[in-house]
Amino acid sequence: MGLTSHDTNLLNHLFLFSTIFLGLSSARDTITPSQFITDSETVTSSDNVFKLGFFSPANSTNRYAGIWYLSDTNIIWIANRNQPLKDSSGILKISEDGNLVVLDGNKSEVVWSSNVSNAANSSTFQAQLLHSGNLVLIDNTTGKTLWESFKHPCDAAVPTMRISANRNTGERIRFISRKSVSDVSTGEFSATIERLDAPEVFFWINGTRPYWRTGPWNGRIFIGTPMMSTGYLYGWGVGYEGNETVYLTYSFADPSKFGILSLTPQGNLRLVRFYNQIEVLNMVLENSKCDVYGLCGAFGSCNVKNSPICSCLSGYEPRNLEEWNKQNWTSGCLRKEPLKCERLKKNRSEVGQEDNFLKLGMMKVPDFAERLDVEEIQCGTQCLKNCSCLAYAYDAGIGCMYWSGDLIDLQSFSSAGVDLFIRLAHSELGNAENRTDRRRSKRLVIALAVATATITLAICAYLAICAYRSLKRTAKHSEIQSQRMIEVPKPDKLDELPLYDFEVLETATNNFHLANTLGKGGFGPVYKGLLPDGQEIAVKRLSRASGQGQEEFMNEVVVISKLQHRNLVRILGCCIEGDEKMLIYEFMPNKSLDAFIFDPLQRKNLNWTRRFSIIDGIARGLLYLHRDSRLRIIHRDLKASNILLDGDMIPKISDFGLARIFKGEDEVNTKRVVGTYGYMSPEYAMEGLFSEKSDIYSFGVLLLEIASGKRNSSFRNDEESLSLIGFAWKLWNEDNIKSLIDPEISASGFEKQILRCIHIAFLCVQEVAKDRPFMTTVVLMLNSENSNLPPPKQVAFVQKRSPSIFKSSRSKENHCNSNNHVTLTDIQGR
Repeated sequence: MGLTSHDTNLLNHLFLFSTIFLGLSSARDTITPSQFITDSETVTSSDNVFKLGFFSPANSTNRYAGIWYLSDTNIIWIANRNQPLKDSSGILKISEDGNLVVLDGNKSEVVWSSNVSNAANSSTFQAQLLHSGNLVLIDNTTGKTLWESFKHPCDAAVPTMRISANRNTGERIRFISRKSVSDVSTGEFSATIERLDAPEVFFWINGTRPYWRTGPWNGRIFIGTPMMSTGYLYGWGVGYEGNETVYLTYSFADPSKFGILSLTPQGNLRLVRFYNQIEVLNMVLENSKCDVYGLCGAFGSCNVKNSPICSCLSGYEPRNLEEWNKQNWTSGCLRKEPLKCERLKKNRSEVGQEDNFLKLGMMKVPDFAERLDVEEIQCGTQCLKNCSCLAYAYDAGIGCMYWSGDLIDLQSFSSAGVDLFIRLAHSELGNAENRTDRRRSKRLVIALAVATATITLAICAYLAICAYRSLKRTAKHSEIQSQRMIEVPKPDKLDELPLYDFEVLETATNNFHLANTLGKGGFGPVYKGLLPDGQEIAVKRLSRASGQGQEEFMNEVVVISKLQHRNLVRILGCCIEGDEKMLIYEFMPNKSLDAFIFDPLQRKNLNWTRRFSIIDGIARGLLYLHRDSRLRIIHRDLKASNILLDGDMIPKISDFGLARIFKGEDEVNTKRVVGTYGYMSPEYAMEGLFSEKSDIYSFGVLLLEIASGKRNSSFRNDEESLSLIGFAWKLWNEDNIKSLIDPEISASGFEKQILRCIHIAFLCVQEVAKDRPFMTTVVLMLNSENSNLPPPKQVAFVQKRSPSIFKSSRSKENHCNSNNHVTLTDIQGR
């Protein structure tokens, strides 16, 4: 059938419409004179990461044109920050004079303009949102960039953006804070780069009064900003354009990383970091009182650990003692004794010993540093030759710095900083050194006195305890012998633990009735018991059929009897009579973690706040075992069923039958691999090597289980070859890790913290043991949003491994039966 003229016209119109539509779609990252955006539209960068459009801040109905990263909660630039639109009538377009403008659609007035003065024929212009987040106005005829948002920042800096200053013109790119979270207009705090010979960043109040400063840049860090040494602010660098412009910028070598550093309405810095477009860090770098510029006045030094925080430098005294005593330090300090060169100016015939320098360690150097192009060894010599030189310092990245005016804005750090040498008259130098020596001597005397008293008390206490235990053991032994002959192996290891009679425990557990069973592990069953005095207990009874025997029993007695921590289960005593071996613990009414986390009904009662508290408790218990206890303990069987929960849901690590005491070794090899498959680290399961990092691996598996509500050992999904770790790792690499979160907590409002815990879990289960963090670092990462999380490397056991694989490989290596090498635990709690 042929087409009619009507059909032909219809097809032509459709073709024309589709061409225009496709053309618009392909130009989503640009604005042209013929294409503008209204309040409901956005322009998107080519990588789909940045958007340009209209937004309202929190708790405000005002509308602003701005650029954001991923969502409008991450605003990096605002056009009309001081001219808000009151409704959604705004339009962002290229005007006839070639400027990028924001219009109030109702009033048809310009509320913001890029103010390009040399704009020409606007028909060749376009505004493009780059994948860096920079909005550029380009003349397509010449290819020249006429204007860019990166050179007109607001309160936020992102990678490749610059804060700069021009030596000749004095022109500066400055960042200015908001007035408040809901009011994005220019606030009272701003930041610029200053002191261009030794560049540093200054933060100002109302653009004129210094608020705080970073100290000079040494090629790696700002030496007056200790937080830069922590790694939170890595990636920064100072650059130069010819001899005129000095600029500060930062970038990441890894393109999957992104950061936003903003100046808060309170004058602090906020750092938000992303990895693979997931927020991994959100922290405010708060200033201390000592960061306030010139708080202690001229020749005064500030130390946040002192009280009062301000003090005069050695050789100086308060200029106004009355004000100083009222903690008004602004008038600063005066030199007590004039320098020799000052005296010579008044009396050229006077002789005396030369001035010299007193070293002040870990200092923030004063403002207004001057520089000398000399080696370190000459820095002090040159300063001494110059009567106006009052102090000097040397940093390998900066060189020789000296000061000839008032020493202002000094601060003493507990770490970081540099050595500052202040010039004193010879007599004052001696006094200062004597005062320092006296302070050291006084501290030494106090320390010795405290140590002596402590040792004396400890000896007395030890003797008293020994005498008490001796009497108690004698009485107990007599009582036991009158009732039943008891076979007590290695009694020297039981002297710290109360002994219970078998008959007492038999009665307490109703003859070990099945109804009183709390759980069952590789050691044997655990029963609930009630002592005659009403105390509830848990009785762990070694099964005669158990693959574990006296070695594990004695190991647990020795290990746990010496440990005291709120996150470790407390042992009350033991019973050894004939073939019977039992351990008596405090009773945990909420049984074990697996009874909650893997139960479809019970886990509804385990919100994220409670889960995180459990995670934190387990981490602190492990930290105690690894670092803080009298013995250095490797647990070797950390799993959900070995985490008991008391009445307040406080977690208690239990089951120390497989634990090992370390004696300073980094790694130990064993021919007998014990533990639970799924929680074993690869180096332990495959090679018999265990260390602290073995427990770290198990902790990482626990973290994934708690966050997902899925059991590692019985994990099932459509891809049968994947373990829980493998499945989580796949989701992580697909940028879909949120789907791993247990639906019971996914809408809890704590998504960032949950994702952070999953990130930490991946760090813990990395394949190579040395890549895993120590427990000290894990606790820090869990409890501080300030800690920067590195990207995880390849994790272990991505594919499922069955116990039979390990058994066969282990039996081949060691030629021994592997049946007793594995702890298999029922689902029931303790």
